[in-house]
Amino acid sequence: MRQTDAPVYGRSIAPSGPVVRALARPRALVIACVGALSLAAWLYTGLMVASAVGAGEAAALGPGMGVFSRFVDPGSAAAAWISAICATPLGESASAASPGSAFALVLAMWGAMTLAMMLPTAGPMLATYAELAESAARRNEVTPSPLILAAGYGAVWLGFALAAALVSAGLRAGGLVSAHAAPAGPWLAGLIFLNAGLYQFSALKHACLRACQRPAPFFFANWTTRAARLFRLGLRQGLLCLGCCWAAMLIMVAVGTMNVIWMAGLGMVMAIEKVLSTGRFSRVVGAVFLVIGAGLMVSVAAARLGG
Repeated sequence: MRQTDAPVYGRSIAPSGPVVRALARPRALVIACVGALSLAAWLYTGLMVASAVGAGEAAALGPGMGVFSRFVDPGSAAAAWISAICATPLGESASAASPGSAFALVLAMWGAMTLAMMLPTAGPMLATYAELAESAARRNEVTPSPLILAAGYGAVWLGFALAAALVSAGLRAGGLVSAHAAPAGPWLAGLIFLNAGLYQFSALKHACLRACQRPAPFFFANWTTRAARLFRLGLRQGLLCLGCCWAAMLIMVAVGTMNVIWMAGLGMVMAIEKVLSTGRFSRVVGAVFLVIGAGLMVSVAAARLGG
């Protein structure tokens, strides 16, 4: 057997225990791990949202979030219990903390949101590699774990979360958003929607989207049995995904970083984009973004004329 520091799948490993048997099934392993990480990110996001709901501030998290206030009376014992368990400084209390801890909160919010939204959309790409790895393992070939590929992909999006947290903190410092998790003002939100809508029609968007929709040719052309190179392939896949989705992700600045309604909706949109074989759906979504952005800009102009 060749010596390697990468996990080995296939007949060369004797299934002597549950861990080894799991490692011998790359698809099951990657589904379980990505699912667990996505669930953890959504749970963390849910805790932060629950703290606002318990304090009666759900509506401040963005459009549509006020619906959660209907389920919990802010003055009830349940609200007090939720606030005590899930206490998180989402609003002005974050600005009262030290700059370092306030930024750590913003980074945690963006990190959780990004992983919750983007890890599930990587499922087809990771499953494609895992299927190829299983085929290679049946030929007794050495294959690195798909988790290495997922780590490279996740590193790109965590980098995006860091950049977004810096932008978010800058907007908060400049008074362009009222609190760290609050939505942007209508004129800034309108610009963000217009940018996202226009990008949905761009050549770069569709080049990246086609690569995300067809991961198999990418892996056939770049197949490797080295863990370090597989991590770099994960970085490349993450960059392709970033090129496809960055503008849509920035919509969370417009609607509120912890707006779980928009998180779920945008996550579904980006997942659907990647499983389709054409770009027509992306253009329809782009048209919707443009209509929303234009509506927001018109409302700002009307408000100024009326004033």
